[in-house]
Amino acid sequence: MSEEAKAEAKALKKELAKRKRMAVEVASQIHDIVEDTLWTDYVKLPELSEKLVEAVAEANKFKAENGL
Repeated sequence: MSEEAKAEAKALKKELAKRKRMAVEVASQIHDIVEDTLWTDYVKLPELSEKLVEAVAEANKFKAENGL
């Protein structure tokens, strides 16, 4: 594998990690609401759930498109 190909593979993996981290951050927000403020912030859950589904789908699509 050439140095250029290695660099490209590394960049793709880094981008995938970034996309996964975005999903995990939304999941963390959901977790915090469930653990700490469910009775006052439950109205935020549908929007956060939608964001989580979108973030995971985007990460999975990027992974599939780039053979990762």
